[in-house]
Amino acid sequence: MAGFTRRTAILSAAAGATVAAAPAVSTPAAKVAVSRWPAAPGDMNLGDPRAPVHVVEYLSLTCPHCAHFHADVFPAFKAKYIDTGRVYFTIRELLTAPAQVAAAGFLMARCKGDAATYFRIVDQVFKSQSRWQQGAIKPLFAEIAKANGMTETQFEACLVDEKGNGALERRLEYATGTDKVTGTPTFFVNGVMMNNQEVPTLADLDAAIAKAAAKTGGRR
Repeated sequence: MAGFTRRTAILSAAAGATVAAAPAVSTPAAKVAVSRWPAAPGDMNLGDPRAPVHVVEYLSLTCPHCAHFHADVFPAFKAKYIDTGRVYFTIRELLTAPAQVAAAGFLMARCKGDAATYFRIVDQVFKSQSRWQQGAIKPLFAEIAKANGMTETQFEACLVDEKGNGALERRLEYATGTDKVTGTPTFFVNGVMMNNQEVPTLADLDAAIAKAAAKTGGRR
């Protein structure tokens, strides 16, 4: 993608994590509950941190299977499990080709520093994938940044910010070094990696969540 820096491009060889874990979007900042689940640096979370089941999704913003999951499966999953307090949901990041595009999307999503904007931008980047064949990707990302209250200058600054790039590298190091993730989407349910089907169905998640909840007794 023309216009993105070499610094961003070399992140494809790195492996990241170092921003403080964000509070759950649905929980007011003044009343953030202590999570029962271990956190990785830079986690972005939705739901009740005291929920009996923790689902982690490793995704890449250039992954078409991830886009498929978030368009076709995630809305029903969120309504059934996250919105009802049964699942605490976490996004962790990995880069797939073209890595510089995925990196730029993640840097943009974190530019404003709040989880609500992050999840909104992730969704918008996935929806933009169908337009990538029509021309340059960077102008599409600039549109998304503007729609989320960023100026062009702020958007450009996010892409080259040394602190942001360093944090992304460390998140990638955690993904490949600690969780041993090699592709996306990859899901963990209460720390157990799901079988690597390309896109889990709601029924797949139902089964994994039921198994995990049985082990915890559904306790908060």
